[in-house]
Order: sequence, then C-alpha cells, then structure tokens
Amino acid sequence: MITLSLAEIAEVVGGRMHDIPDASAEVTGPVVRDSREAGPGSLFVAFVGERVDGHDFAAQVVEAGAVAVLGSRPVGVPAIVVDDVQSALGALARHVVRRLGTTLVALTGSAGKTSTKDLIAQVLRRKAPTVFTPGSMNNEVGLPLTALTATDETKFLVLEMGARGIGHIRYLCELTPPKIGAVLNVGSAHIGEFGGREQIAQAKGELVEALPPAEEGGAAILNADDPLVRAMASRTKAKVILFGESGEADVRAENVRLTDTGQPSFSLHTPSGASDVTMRLYGEHHVSNALAAAAVAHELGMSVDEIATALSEAGSLSRWRMEVTERPDGVTVVNDAYNANPESMKAALRALVAMGKGRRTWAVLGKMAELGDEALAEHDAVGRLAVRLNVSKLVAVGGREAQWLQLGAYNEGSWGEESVHVSDAQAAVDLLRSELRPGDVVLVKASRSVGLESVATALLETGAEGEVAAR
Repeated sequence: MITLSLAEIAEVVGGRMHDIPDASAEVTGPVVRDSREAGPGSLFVAFVGERVDGHDFAAQVVEAGAVAVLGSRPVGVPAIVVDDVQSALGALARHVVRRLGTTLVALTGSAGKTSTKDLIAQVLRRKAPTVFTPGSMNNEVGLPLTALTATDETKFLVLEMGARGIGHIRYLCELTPPKIGAVLNVGSAHIGEFGGREQIAQAKGELVEALPPAEEGGAAILNADDPLVRAMASRTKAKVILFGESGEADVRAENVRLTDTGQPSFSLHTPSGASDVTMRLYGEHHVSNALAAAAVAHELGMSVDEIATALSEAGSLSRWRMEVTERPDGVTVVNDAYNANPESMKAALRALVAMGKGRRTWAVLGKMAELGDEALAEHDAVGRLAVRLNVSKLVAVGGREAQWLQLGAYNEGSWGEESVHVSDAQAAVDLLRSELRPGDVVLVKASRSVGLESVATALLETGAEGEVAAR
C-alpha cells in the first residue's frame, strides 16, 4: 500500500484512534486480515467471524510489527476503531485507488473469471507493473484488500468482481471505480440465488453501467457470442469492444483447433492486425478467455504480436483450475476441483476428451451447487454429455445430485461399468486406485463445497514413485 499515517487513515475511514501514542506513525506495509500475515509496517483488519474474532489477535500482530489494528472496539494496543470494519476497509481502498490514479480493469461473468483475470494480468504486466486479484478474492473484503496492495509504481490494477445478487457489483465498483470493464458470459452459476439468467445479466451489467463515458477513456469489453452480454452495450456510455468468434467481433479468433494435448490454438485478429496463438492452458473454453484478455490489452495499447506472445506463454496462476499433472506411471490427473457450474463442467469434459485421444478417460464429477430449480436438469445434462463425448468412465461422487449425474448417463446409453455412483471422495479414490491403468486421463471436478480436490491429491500421492512431473 502507499504510505499513510494513522491520522490520515482514521480521517479516511471516519474512525477514532485508541492507544495510539503517535498519530503520525505510518503504515508502510500491507493491509492484512490474517494475523499470520502481519509484519513490520502492516495494518491488521480485525473482523468478527462465526468462529474467530480477529480482535483476539491484536497483541500478537502488533508484536509482529503491525503499526495498528483497524477494528470495531479498543484492544489495548494502537487501534483505529470504526462502527463497520468492512465499510471502513472499502473506504480506505477507494481513497488509495483514487489517489494513485492507476488504470483499473475489472471483469465479471458466470464462468472463467479467475482464469481470464490471470490471463489479463500476465499480458499487461509485460507492458507495465500490474497488481491483480489473487485466486478468487472477488468479494466485498477480498477486492479492497487486493486494491490496497497497489503502490505508486502500479500502472494497472486488475480486479475480479463476483456477485450473488443485484447490487453487489455496483457496490464493488463504488469501492474501486473501473476504467475498463469486461463481461465474459451469463450462465447458470448461482442461478438459484439470482432467480434466473435475466437477473444474472442485470447484476453483471452493473459493471458496464459504472464505467466512465468513452470520451473519458471508458471501455466495455463484451462477449459478442453471448446475446445477454452483447445486449449490455445499451447500458453503458463507454466505448464498446466486442470479442468472440463472431465475425462481428472487434477482437476475434479464427481457425480454432485443439492440439493433440488439448491446448487451444487459433489466429488472433484485432483492429490492428493478426497473429497466431497456441496456449499452454487446456481446453477450448480458454479461447474466449484469451480473447477477452486480448481485447483489454489491445485497448491499452499493446500490439497484436505482443499480445499473442503473452497469451502463448501464459500459464495457470490459480490452483485447482485445469491443473494437469502426469504421474510417473503415465496417468494424467486433471484437477479442476475449485468450482463447477454447467458451463464450466461441459467445457472441462470436452477438454478431457481432447486430451485423452487414444487413451482411457475418467470423469470424476460431483455436485454443482446453487442451481435452484434447474439442478436436476443440469446434472442430468452433464451425465448425458459425458456419454455423448464418449468419456470412458464416469464416476459420480456424493448424494442426490451425483445420482442425477449417473442417471443421466445411464438414460443416455451408459450401462455396465461405464458409469458408476459412489458415496464419497474416499470411495472414488478406492475405485480409481484399483482400476486406473498407465496412460489413463482423470478429470476431477465439482463445486468447491464438495472438496473433490482430495481425490486428485490422493491419486497423485498414489502415483508418486519418484518425482511427479507437473506440466
């Protein structure tokens, strides 16, 4: 964070200083909410959670070097006390972002946000110092904490914005006003909470509504291949830039194909020229993500050759997202267990099939959460798709939703041992350990709450006879 005195911070957040001997003392380190991350010059933000109260760690963080605590009550060490810690954190982020004047790029969408954010960051940091959201810290706490890591040297700030209801993205945009906003897609993720795709589109479109007008440099990056996203052009005064495979897209992909290892290759076309891209990531769905990143970078002045090179060299920065590891015995484990929705599940299955040409393929799948009334139909559809794609083995893990997955596969024509339902992750591991053969490819995917990453971890431990080669 930029250097600020405790007196300045107290004024910005509307707080009261307690047990502070020197109000001119400066915060020169990071703003943290985890006491283990506190260090010299830091500011510790004390939240009261369901199980842990951050205020209880006040003395510990100050001993570790924190200058003060931002909390909701005095704690016997230097503290700035506010009525609402979350609102105070947001106010501090808004102040720092405005003072820095960095170019802020925000993105949202139902699927692919984190992968696309990672791509944008990897492309832009070739041009200038770039700060971006770690992992999926895209909510009312994670976003301001990310913004507060920016410094005077930061040229680009790339922020992922999530939403679970109308108004959430509007609030995030008030904390960190974007200059460029990208909307990737409108899908089924959280549809049970929103109530329908139209409501999801309404919420996602709050991003483009918050952008400055075109004459002030505002730019809306919209998916030309998604009608609900493309329609958002009418909701913004910013310059509209379309990306996609549509011929009407300003930034588009042509001649899309997958390599023998399942990595996308295409010709990137922009208003200033074209260049070829072959990605290190796995799955055709990354083409759309790459196009969004390319559109952002092109708008910020990068050449098409620079963009194509950056996209071709970009890797995965966030764990459990199409994380491909080959065991010494030749079994390939694809850990995509961070999250799942119908769109990402189908994309992962297609990637599995592309990667597993000529090999046995296993899809170890679990529940897709928060689908509301569409849950039955969506799980059934994924099971059916696995059969249509000729996935060798489907292992549905867990309760009712997993049973629907397996039933969908059965009704589509899977019988015998081509699809099976197991009760939990350990049962899946036991089955795979007994039946995997060298050369098999295993996809592991479900919503985060299912915890299927444990299956991937167990499979890699099983095959760890010597060094495991991660690609």
